[in-house]
Amino acid sequence: MFTPPCRVFAKRSSWSGIFTLMRQLYHFWLSPFSRKVRLVLAEKKLDFELTAEPVWERRDDFLLLNPAGEVPVLKEEDGTVLCDSSVICEYLDEMYEDEPKLFGSDPKERAEIRRLVAWFDGKFNREVTDHLLGEKLLKRFFSTGTPDTKVLRAGRTNGAYHMDYIGWLFERRNWLAGDHLTMADLAAAAQVSVIDYMGDINWSKHPRAKDWYMRIKSRPAMRDILADRQASFPPSSHYAELDFE
Repeated sequence: MFTPPCRVFAKRSSWSGIFTLMRQLYHFWLSPFSRKVRLVLAEKKLDFELTAEPVWERRDDFLLLNPAGEVPVLKEEDGTVLCDSSVICEYLDEMYEDEPKLFGSDPKERAEIRRLVAWFDGKFNREVTDHLLGEKLLKRFFSTGTPDTKVLRAGRTNGAYHMDYIGWLFERRNWLAGDHLTMADLAAAAQVSVIDYMGDINWSKHPRAKDWYMRIKSRPAMRDILADRQASFPPSSHYAELDFE
């Protein structure tokens, strides 16, 4: 029989005294995809425990959960294991149907939400986050060399383009995909919060994107993410501030 790795969390039912497993999210604190799942769980008001997973160690027990060796991985209270942030987020939205409905309520709305989620998970992550986070932090963890200034410069240049696009969307809509908060906003916030942690956004040049980020930053679901800290890699001075420059 398989024994779960690391810590196993339990909670006591107040009426029966029976212990059940707590929902568990294996994550890396600056992974935008881990943050995306954390935001969905928080918006859905679902209880969960975080387990930091050092993916560069390629632990056998973790590979049994996800042979790809990547975070996030969600282990449900009944033992169900889910991998890949897109799979996890869609599962949570379908399984827990109470508001907010993060993937929309009609085909046209869902199509636009999925387009933007793909934009931030794919294009933004590839052109911005991979460059900046990869060079500044992941090279250190994976022992693959020192930061490349050309790659860092490309990441910041690409980032400015993406922030302009966020601002353009927010000028025309109440939220990025339409009239209400959706998965598009959470996918974007997950990426942007990582870049902002590293201090790589010049907010004075992107006022409309800043307005959007201040709005989502003030939501209760963002509180734990804004509290993230790593002693050897501290955040920008304004990272947790709701009114910032």
